[in-house]
Amino acid sequence: MLEIWKQLVCDANKALKDLQLVKWTSGNVSYRDFESNRVVIKPSGVHFDVLKPEDMVIVDLDGNVIEGRLKPSVDTASHLYVYRHRDDIHSIVHTHSPFATSFAIRGLDIPSYTTTAANLFNDRVPCSDFAAIGEEEIGKQIIDHISDSSAVLLRNHGVFTVGKDIEHALKAAVILEETAEYAHYATLHEPDIQPLSKEVIRQCSHFYKTAYGQKEENKL
Repeated sequence: MLEIWKQLVCDANKALKDLQLVKWTSGNVSYRDFESNRVVIKPSGVHFDVLKPEDMVIVDLDGNVIEGRLKPSVDTASHLYVYRHRDDIHSIVHTHSPFATSFAIRGLDIPSYTTTAANLFNDRVPCSDFAAIGEEEIGKQIIDHISDSSAVLLRNHGVFTVGKDIEHALKAAVILEETAEYAHYATLHEPDIQPLSKEVIRQCSHFYKTAYGQKEENKL
């Protein structure tokens, strides 16, 4: 199964560039296997265009390299911290997508102004405190701030989104950037725009979880 996940993680990392969520070599996707608890993650500093499945690095939850000839992402320790503290999270996406990161630079949460945002992020995307790169500090900020959202902004850094699988974490990254773009343009016209009410957010969340998309047995 890990060979399959290496392919899927590689494809997801390449998608970050295709979706214009990253530039150069910054950003990464990881996945934690349900059965083995092994984590597949992008190698550090490798261009997305040249990534191959065999370049993916497999580590255990303590950060020991199980398989891979390349050094894993510098964000690995933070990914692992999240996985150790949230059993429901099996994929993490990290980007520096421009509109969302502009909120992170200002240290601002992004309230749910649209029903689409409410579906994925509940009442807001929170912004964390500043954390240094390279150890567990970013992971601690994610755990401390993300609550029941599927995304968090890391102060002066960028974006982390999470999900029960790669598709959900990647979708959250895409919708977050869309949400941030709309919020940016809207606040240019009216700085004091109002987010959705808690009751509307509750209704949106319930509808999304119970009615949106196909049942598992009917998926293409």
